Amino acid sequence: MTQIKICGITSLEDALHAAACGADALGFIFYPPSPRYIPPTEAGEIIARLPRYICRVGVFVNQEEEAVRKTVADCALDMIQLHGDEPPDYCTRLANREMLIKALAPSAEEELREATRYPAAAILVDARTGGLYGGTGRRSSWTLAAQLSEKLKLILAGGLDRENIREALRQVRPRAVDINSGVETSPGKKDPEKVAEVIRIIREEEKRSDGKGDEGVFRLSACRRRIK
Repeated sequence: MTQIKICGITSLEDALHAAACGADALGFIFYPPSPRYIPPTEAGEIIARLPRYICRVGVFVNQEEEAVRKTVADCALDMIQLHGDEPPDYCTRLANREMLIKALAPSAEEELREATRYPAAAILVDARTGGLYGGTGRRSSWTLAAQLSEKLKLILAGGLDRENIREALRQVRPRAVDINSGVETSPGKKDPEKVAEVIRIIREEEKRSDGKGDEGVFRLSACRRRIK
């Protein structure tokens, strides 16, 4: 099954709707410059009211390790998504491999080797532009992502929406998808119809593929792991 993460959640209404539509994980962005930033106190209030099966993912960009650890504990997060320039040793010090998602934005084949250096449960491929680390609405490199998907557990992000999600799943065959701007009315505000439709399309596509190529299943798990 393709795991579905709806990212950039800023309200309880959007969180509960995404969960009801069949999302496996929700992402909360703790990067203040982001238009989808949510303070940890507000995120914690939303998380406390989520169904237990939903995986809670905190998105961090180049933050101090102790600050990340505190937010993880205060918000009862299940997984940590590192979306900045964090090096492999930072990941090693921060948390167990099973708890980490590392975001990269490869632009050439030689950059793919970098992905194997990270001790992470999965690599997320996104697009960066204009100094922004994500949430740009721009499509990532599906060609490079498809190459990574053959070697690593891959989460595909970058401009995914109801118009292109079928093509993305067929071309890249990711273990999970991360959808943000493609289901919004404005940054941080989700469109209920777009969320429901993109999830419906993904589930339809699963039936068509019948789980082919699903070796080494990856799960966005709502079972909390211990940070170091």
